[in-house]
Amino acid sequence: MPSYGELVIYATPKGKRYLKRLEEGQDWHSADGILRAEDIAAAEFGSEVKTSLGVPVRVQKPALFDLIKGVKRQTQIIYPKDIAYICMRLGVGSGRTIIEAGSGSGGLTLALSWFSGTTGHVHTHEAREEFHKLAKRNLAWAGVGENVTFHHQDIANGFCTSNADALFLDVRTPWEYLDHAVAAVRPGAMLGFLLPTVDQVGKLLLGLEKGAFAEIEVCELLLRTWKPVADRLRPSDRMIAHTGFLVFCRHQERSDDFESRKPMGTRERKQEKARQERLALANGEQEQGDDSGEE
Repeated sequence: MPSYGELVIYATPKGKRYLKRLEEGQDWHSADGILRAEDIAAAEFGSEVKTSLGVPVRVQKPALFDLIKGVKRQTQIIYPKDIAYICMRLGVGSGRTIIEAGSGSGGLTLALSWFSGTTGHVHTHEAREEFHKLAKRNLAWAGVGENVTFHHQDIANGFCTSNADALFLDVRTPWEYLDHAVAAVRPGAMLGFLLPTVDQVGKLLLGLEKGAFAEIEVCELLLRTWKPVADRLRPSDRMIAHTGFLVFCRHQERSDDFESRKPMGTRERKQEKARQERLALANGEQEQGDDSGEE
């Protein structure tokens, strides 16, 4: 049964779902009539309670999906379809330490806290004070966050912890913080990034190929639902398409011996040659910049 102070979903016959906190003495008023708080508190999750107008309302326990969709937003939150893959790729779970930046409205932070359980821990960083406070409020509203440390800090100065098991960056220029990221995680740790544009992904890839990173993956996730009618099954008219590019890699020191043993066809040899040329060009520009600074 729902407890007072707990978040509850009211599902109506019209297809509406309302996420509300059940408070003693505070009835729920709608066009379908009044739903008494004491009737909700006496009902079982999954049952129906009738309003004062006799309209049945289903009482449901919110899932993580509902909580993420229900947070107050001042920034664009990461979609559940992306959050699920992020948590899988980073290995979020019991006993793991995860670093995040920036917190934003706290949608991903909420999920990281949920999956980390009582023995995992999340360190989330946010430079803007209003978002730092909002993320805190949203996690408290959702009833999670005891395993989260909130850092009001610009990651240009580094991260507030080290030896983490994984790290995720949702910032505009992640390639500027790769050195800090390497210093904050264990060798072999997974790193993830969310970026909205192709140009940003390209700049990140250039940064990754210069550093101690391997197993790079770039992807986007598209979610298309289908109309659940048995004899007329077909895709829905709308879908959740591109919401951002996801980039994943592993912190891995490079080894010439390891790289030399990889099987390479014509395409791979051309790609490796182009990579070496980019690195040589970047090193030349850096040396030229260093020389120009000499007196």
